[in-house]
Amino acid sequence: MALPIAIIGAGLAGISAARALIARGHAVTIFDKGRGPGGRLATRRIEAEGRKLQFDHGAQYLRAESAEFASALTEAGTAPWPDAARHVGVPSMSAVPHALLGDIPCVASRHVGQITGQPGAWTLRHWDARQVRPGKPLPEITPEEAGPFAAVLLTMPATQAREVLGQHAPRLHGALAAIRYAPCWTVMAAFNAPLALPETLRPEAHAIGWAARDSAKPGRDAGQENWVIQAAPAWTRAHLELPAEDIAQPLLAALASFSATPLPVPFMAVAHRWRFSLLEAPLGEPCLWDDTARIGYASDGCIGGRAEAAWQSGAALAARVQA
Repeated sequence: MALPIAIIGAGLAGISAARALIARGHAVTIFDKGRGPGGRLATRRIEAEGRKLQFDHGAQYLRAESAEFASALTEAGTAPWPDAARHVGVPSMSAVPHALLGDIPCVASRHVGQITGQPGAWTLRHWDARQVRPGKPLPEITPEEAGPFAAVLLTMPATQAREVLGQHAPRLHGALAAIRYAPCWTVMAAFNAPLALPETLRPEAHAIGWAARDSAKPGRDAGQENWVIQAAPAWTRAHLELPAEDIAQPLLAALASFSATPLPVPFMAVAHRWRFSLLEAPLGEPCLWDDTARIGYASDGCIGGRAEAAWQSGAALAARVQA
């Protein structure tokens, strides 16, 4: 019998779970606070000085160790970059989740803040994501509701999942405390001239954890000079609560240290803070499922800090729902 199932989070784990459940005949609806699917497979589009720019400011590339995930990357139309072992979405990283989501129902820009009801008949209470501030109480306005759902699967970072769970599944709530992520400040900068730097940088023990000429990826505008600079976890933690406008200058100065000549001044530079970026402590099992509550959890935080791990975790959770 087809069961209505809600999935919170439209990243790779949520999409993988949804595809597996739909293949078994279930009716699935995904909810996500972003404007589209993908989670950290994100692309920011910015217009500056009359130019349309784009930056993959989340996950920089994807690797496939299993035939299943390799097939998914092929389906999504990815291309190798900067070497044969790593792949990127074309013409953007956000193209990957869009392709894999297909026509699966996805309610975007909605922040699911509460689960109410009872096992087998859960209701999601959700707000306009633009009205919800991270770490702050939910807005004092009446939310929209969706349901009832026979099961609810959470696929967002563990800290956020615990906030939504409340006391509905105490074992899951406790287990999720073991998952820890490092934050990451990311700077997106556009220049009028090419930088005298290699296409990618991954220094050790440095303020920068990764930097790349984003416009050099397949399918991008090679006539632009767009860079993504991602700070290392230690540097990010030391500057975590600074305003975004105070982040670009020091990270651009750090990038300049790798150039033999001074870098030109970018005509556009903005920063984005990922509070849950690099996995530091995984759960150590593929997923979590409470059969009594009919609530489960999947993400890369269950297995390991790789996009493929998120995909595998979502599939593992879908299989548990069937059990």
